[in-house]
Amino acid sequence: MKVYKYGDNVDTDVIIPARYLNAPDEKSLASHCMEDIDAQFASTVEQGDIVVAGANFGCGSSREHAPLSLKACGVKCVIAASFARIFYRNAINIGFPIMECPEAAAAIQAGDTVEVDFGTGVIRDVTQDKTWQAAPFPAFVDGIIQAGGLLNSLKARGVAR
Repeated sequence: MKVYKYGDNVDTDVIIPARYLNAPDEKSLASHCMEDIDAQFASTVEQGDIVVAGANFGCGSSREHAPLSLKACGVKCVIAASFARIFYRNAINIGFPIMECPEAAAAIQAGDTVEVDFGTGVIRDVTQDKTWQAAPFPAFVDGIIQAGGLLNSLKARGVAR
């Protein structure tokens, strides 16, 4: 999958600018995703593409719109050196996979082709022929992601309606 690369401290207002938070649906959110940092992102991103970033990705406000807009664009996952804790939780809660791997985040370049295995945590840059190991999700987190988010996971377990 093709890579989009960004630096450190990409905040939620850059991922989805606040002026679009009242968008009527996920598709509308997706059409404005990353536009303040990469005006071409929403028009060029394809299903299965990957975002790679530096440290503290998703810092700023606690809105779940940020990971939701990336997911709605078709982004497969975000690989970063580190994530803001609230973004990390929001991503898991909506069933959007993220991988923390500083070495991979530093080495992978924009335009590279990257494959990820969420079950093992293996990140492979096909373009550079390099592989890194991220921590795989614990079983309970993987279950939430596989269910499409926390609410769907709870519904499947009969805990929520």
